[in-house]
Amino acid sequence: MTEDEATWRRNRRLLMLLVLAAMLVVSACAGTDRLGLESVVSDDIPQNSLNPAGPEARQIDDLWWLVFWIATAVFVVVEAALIYMVVRFRQRKGEDRQVKQVHGNTKLEIIWTILPAVLLTVIAIPTVATLLDLRSAPDPSDNALQIEVIGHQWWWEFSYPEYGFTTANELHIPAGRQVYLTMTSADVIHSFWVPQLAGKRDLVPGRETNLKIEADEPGLFLGQCAEFCGLAHADMRLRVFASTEAEFETWALAQAQPANLPAAGPAADGWETFSAVCASCHTIDGTSAGARLAPNLTHFASRTTFGSATFANEEQHLRQWLADPSSLKPMRPELNDLEVGRVLGMPKLGLTEDQIDGLIALLETLE
Repeated sequence: MTEDEATWRRNRRLLMLLVLAAMLVVSACAGTDRLGLESVVSDDIPQNSLNPAGPEARQIDDLWWLVFWIATAVFVVVEAALIYMVVRFRQRKGEDRQVKQVHGNTKLEIIWTILPAVLLTVIAIPTVATLLDLRSAPDPSDNALQIEVIGHQWWWEFSYPEYGFTTANELHIPAGRQVYLTMTSADVIHSFWVPQLAGKRDLVPGRETNLKIEADEPGLFLGQCAEFCGLAHADMRLRVFASTEAEFETWALAQAQPANLPAAGPAADGWETFSAVCASCHTIDGTSAGARLAPNLTHFASRTTFGSATFANEEQHLRQWLADPSSLKPMRPELNDLEVGRVLGMPKLGLTEDQIDGLIALLETLE
């Protein structure tokens, strides 16, 4: 081997090591996982299932680490044996070695058949136990909060039977208290997933599935639909607000109140537009608008986001949404069919600037 060839090989090995080190560093990068309740979470906040914030998520995380360390041990043993064999039995320079072929070794075959079976059993027992525990109904003594969830293309409907109200896209729960979700879908299969609080659970049309979630401490946690459900699947997001028991009770009692509509001014003009254009799809409790094809807007102004928790609840976003919803979120409004109760996104309504001003004024009063 020439000196140039030796130098090239050394440089290649060094480059490979640098690339491997860079991959390890980049794969370890992560940002903040939770912000305070007063903050609006930006889109670059990761949904990190390896940073559990509740007992159900912690069970999944513990199981993941168990499997990870078993897999790591198997990898180290196999790779160490492989390296040993390569070094120990390599053909050295000037050596004429004849390899003796052996048909089989019964003892070795028994060992490498039994050993994987034992390892799979070690993994299977805690896996099955964890799955059964996660899917079990909460004990009545736990006083779990019951919430009904319906997945729509492309938004989430949350009903609180204990308090008698319905909201959308932003789920509020008391920290330190178990929550039992009863879920279904109004159209296609969706999947409810808040990585820091629990695993994924499908929402299937015509069936009910359940999921337990719980947050250890107050905070804001991100989630999304994890089952491809159509054009706007990527923008079918959700936010879970965990607060103290007292703060949750205050929020829930306020949400249970009907809306107070203005008697005059721009917001009153907005109600006239809403009644004529929006009431066929949306609900505002305490008014004549009672359709359930689109999100309940009774306390819209109290939400931090809209558009299935995709856009900040700010005037500039509302104005663009009301003027042309598909410019913010990909939808298929031409496929809307109100007669069969399906709305694949909000259509472009052709509103005038005055009508948009009135609707924004109305929405801002719905606290």
